[in-house]
Amino acid sequence: MGDTRKNEQIYDAIVVGSGISGGWAAKELCEKGLKTLLLDRGRAVEHIKDYTTAGLAPWEFKHRLENTQSDIDENPIQSQSSAYDESSKQFFVKDKEHPYVQDSPFHWIRGYQVGGRSLIWGRQCYRWSDLDFEANAKENIAVDWPIRYRDIAPWYSYVEQFAGISGQPEGLAHLPDGEFLPPMEMNCLEKQFKEKVFEKFSGRCVTIGRTANLTKGLQDRGPCMYRNLCKRGCPFSGYFSSNSATIPAAAATGNLTIRPNSVVAEILYDKNKKNGNRCKDH
Repeated sequence: MGDTRKNEQIYDAIVVGSGISGGWAAKELCEKGLKTLLLDRGRAVEHIKDYTTAGLAPWEFKHRLENTQSDIDENPIQSQSSAYDESSKQFFVKDKEHPYVQDSPFHWIRGYQVGGRSLIWGRQCYRWSDLDFEANAKENIAVDWPIRYRDIAPWYSYVEQFAGISGQPEGLAHLPDGEFLPPMEMNCLEKQFKEKVFEKFSGRCVTIGRTANLTKGLQDRGPCMYRNLCKRGCPFSGYFSSNSATIPAAAATGNLTIRPNSVVAEILYDKNKKNGNRCKDH
């Protein structure tokens, strides 16, 4: 029997999953010069081209964006997401095909496609402070974090500058400021509420949400069009997703190979080299 290894493709790195974490890992590895294979168990979703409902009006949908009883019965978990409706359900798994058994109520929202849940996430982005990192030690519960805010602050900045986070600096120790794009403007009611809270409650602060929506263009992405249709996929690249940001950045290096419809079956680990030396998928 011949040596089958001659037909194998060798990569410097293999990333399993192309969601927010996987897409970012692929970007970093490719930019460092590593030939990288990005695997995803789901279908290919090409930025812009595969956002097939992005430009449709409500009346162009058969059920006017309402979930049918069939949708609810077949997807009892996914359909409870606020992002799930007739325009976006193609980015969610089907519960009947991919059941999730809950020991206690926990609705695991999943998307099996290139980009994963980065296409349907809520985009709210907040830095943890030492109030969070020190909580376990102060309350004598669980395990103390081995890091503090000062250790991770530079990495927050690194990510924010690429991803694009809009927000209003407030100078609060328990809500650290970041590398912000201009904040979204509050509406008249929100402005009045902010003023009244400041007037009536000393030390209280109302601020605009810190979100991965681009209030101005960043690199070749955005800006946000404020359509409130993010869950359909954004053809304007107005928010951060693997498909609009990290995967294109990785591909631009010439070091990326993407393989959709690939479920990893096993990873062989070399305990001497302390790394995985082979990834088998099907």
